[in-house]
Amino acid sequence: MSAAVEIAIAIFAVSNSVRVVAYVPQIVRVARDRDGAAAVSCLTWLLFAVSHLSTVAYAVVVIDDWGMATIFGVNMLCCLFIIGLTIYKRVASRTLVLEPIAAVDAALQTTAPGSPIAERQ
Repeated sequence: MSAAVEIAIAIFAVSNSVRVVAYVPQIVRVARDRDGAAAVSCLTWLLFAVSHLSTVAYAVVVIDDWGMATIFGVNMLCCLFIIGLTIYKRVASRTLVLEPIAAVDAALQTTAPGSPIAERQ
């Protein structure tokens, strides 16, 4: 194997291994977000995850490289974690906004003069 090939493989392996750590700042930002992580594109992260999955398949089926498959599998899991956390934050944000509104609405319906519920009582 030539020196150029070995260098290319080393750079590929190191950069894709270190990339796993690069997900941490995104995960922390989504976790701390109080607005439902609106700036995060789930579609983009899903495409990243699918790309990593295709690389896992290539690594296993075509070149039988389980180390590469593992690295890209972890990358895929990180992408899926970001998607799941984003969806959780969006649902939680929506719940936090809608629960007080529903409570006020219910209180107004039961106590407001002329409301259908107040007239039944």
